[in-house]
Amino acid sequence: MSISGRVPLLMLLGVVAVVLRPGMGTVWLWVLAVAVLVGADVLLAPSPARVTLERPPVGTVRLGQSAEARLLVANTSRRRLRGVLRDAWQPSAGASANRHRLALGPGDRVVLRTPLLPRRRGDLRGLGVTVRLRGPLGLASRQRTTVVAGAVRALPPFDSRKHLPSRLARLRELDGRAAVRVRGPGTEFDSLREYVRGDDVRSIDWRASARNRTVVVRTWQPERDRRVVLVLDTSRTSAGRVGDVPRLDSAMDAALLLAALAARAGDRVDFVAGDRRVRSRLRSAGARDVAARLQEAMADLDPVIAEADWGALAGAVAGLGRQRALVVLLTPLEPSAVEEGLLPVLPTLTQHHRVVLASVRDPALEELAATRGTLDEVYDAAAAEQVLGRRRHTAGLLRALGVDVVDADAEALPPALADHYLALKARGLL
Repeated sequence: MSISGRVPLLMLLGVVAVVLRPGMGTVWLWVLAVAVLVGADVLLAPSPARVTLERPPVGTVRLGQSAEARLLVANTSRRRLRGVLRDAWQPSAGASANRHRLALGPGDRVVLRTPLLPRRRGDLRGLGVTVRLRGPLGLASRQRTTVVAGAVRALPPFDSRKHLPSRLARLRELDGRAAVRVRGPGTEFDSLREYVRGDDVRSIDWRASARNRTVVVRTWQPERDRRVVLVLDTSRTSAGRVGDVPRLDSAMDAALLLAALAARAGDRVDFVAGDRRVRSRLRSAGARDVAARLQEAMADLDPVIAEADWGALAGAVAGLGRQRALVVLLTPLEPSAVEEGLLPVLPTLTQHHRVVLASVRDPALEELAATRGTLDEVYDAAAAEQVLGRRRHTAGLLRALGVDVVDADAEALPPALADHYLALKARGLL
């Protein structure tokens, strides 16, 4: 039950009766009269149980895009219903204008729409629908809250999609669709042609040259049907925020762009995510919709405040197959976490695979290191330089073990990782 604003006004109106007939008896008589009216209004109010509620599926939406939750409301009673309905969602669903006025005749049906703007990835659920129906006097209402199942699934936004057309154009050049051929070891043979100045002498076909009057070189095109394994770190280091975005979300964006590009190149893309245990695993087997499937697999992933078990993650990579692959480790270049957890398992990975470490760099460190106007800023710059120096040292250790390091800020990491993939493909290193 709930009372309306008319009840306090009615109580104030009793001041007139007290002035005309002073005494506590008048006060209590007026309070009793108001209570009787409120009780009668509650008894005469329609039952919220006579309102049926049904929610169609909301579906999926990318983070930052709007969605709409619909609610089918029907009056199954023989009375006219007036009141308010509130469609409550968890705060991260971003529900707005979720209070709706009801005015339903007998047997009437209406569709109520609540705008949603998700602010967090994953399944965001409705908390309950509250129906409040007024009595005929408008003094009180009968109220009931019902849980109506409903959820909107918020996927990673994939903001780096804007870089995909330009990288696909470069891929078509490498792939030969723009009449360009690449020469170098490890690529698929395409054709023979006459040697011209500037050609790599290693591409000369000496047997074919012996049968001709000119020197002949082989032309190559990038190999297809390679394997790309994306390993997403969801441990404590991925919870750090660069700007206002978690490192994990920025790494997801880079993974989605690389996966979409590799799938267009005809490569098979596999995915592993985890920290102290494997949280998600996906085998795409060359599916063209790999980016959409990856978004679904990433939607529920959140950072875990625990250290990454790189032994378990390396075992998950080995479980995907023994064929040589490009293994991309999407993890922050944090010196202590990398040197204590990742370095011991890297020799096993680099022995069988080409390994790339992609890290989200915080540009605030460079800004602190460059600002030295005051004494406090000098101390901050010294601390920032120490951190940057440790990062450079760790990156050097990784490169010494044969690992390529792509370290860029959140906006630049997706295109930088895609460019590195194209460069490896052009050089025949996949």
